[in-house]
Amino acid sequence: MGRRILERVWTKQTLNRVRSAYMPFSWSINPYRGCSHGCSYCYARATHTYLGLDADDTFQSHILVKENAAAALDRQLAAMVRKGGERALRGLGLVTVGTATDPYQPAEAKMKITRGCLEVLAKYGVPFTLTTRSPLILRDLDVLVRARVRAIHMSINTLDPVLWRRMEPESPSPLKRLEAVATLVEQGIRAGIFLAPILPGLTDSDEVMASVLRAAKKHDAQFAVASMLRLAPDVKQWYMRTIQAHYPELVPLYEQLYRRTNPPTAFAAKTLARAHAWIRRMGIPFYREAAEKDGMRSSLAADQSDEPGGYGSEGMGEGGEKTTESVQLQLHF
Repeated sequence: MGRRILERVWTKQTLNRVRSAYMPFSWSINPYRGCSHGCSYCYARATHTYLGLDADDTFQSHILVKENAAAALDRQLAAMVRKGGERALRGLGLVTVGTATDPYQPAEAKMKITRGCLEVLAKYGVPFTLTTRSPLILRDLDVLVRARVRAIHMSINTLDPVLWRRMEPESPSPLKRLEAVATLVEQGIRAGIFLAPILPGLTDSDEVMASVLRAAKKHDAQFAVASMLRLAPDVKQWYMRTIQAHYPELVPLYEQLYRRTNPPTAFAAKTLARAHAWIRRMGIPFYREAAEKDGMRSSLAADQSDEPGGYGSEGMGEGGEKTTESVQLQLHF
């Protein structure tokens, strides 16, 4: 990928309120902005435009590192305790880490921002879920085993090495992700997969969905959830460049299906019904069933979520962040 810029920023708050009643969580944490995995379909690309940056290659080459994220999170939670006592934390609701970035993207190996945030969540006993595409999460098993982890969501939509690399230029291999799921489960941590996003003409066949879910079952995935590709205008422009370059015969299909951000309801419902049928056939619980078993607030919206955090952009909870300082670092990975 060439040179990658890591820009250190300071945030006033790490924990961001999610005000959508359709989201199965109350707060979000995103230790970074941008993601060097470079997934062509990532809906979070649009968040770069909020900062005056581009949603194209800049999203994966210019990463904003929230250097003080753990300290800011500690201050927020401490303030809640001072104001409302321990009951304030008990009534906090579910926190999701990684709704608009991958918290275990390559920068995390050195920066350890996500690890710091997880240590704070563990300190205060705050329940959380986390979404990633990276086995780097296994580095933090020592924190996870003492934290209130409700679920780890590992995103996988294909086992095909060619398709995977074309769509996710810098993400870890699907097999490594599945092995990470197995290790997490072995350590007593609930982990499963997001079969997402389902890409029309590429990963929506019974063969592809069955192969991923069969592998997930083999690696002891404790739940699964499926969701369709979502293409906001800024994201669509970038994604269609990938389709045009590698699968030009699918351009007419996407032009027909994605005249708007989401595909037609009937098409999405039919595709998700097939995905859910395969989840049932493999004997893997649906995510909402696993959530309800743990007493988590859940919604059918979780089955209609989008990538990389597994939830729609309205649930990213990024609006409250303020950058107070910025220092650019140019690093090679």
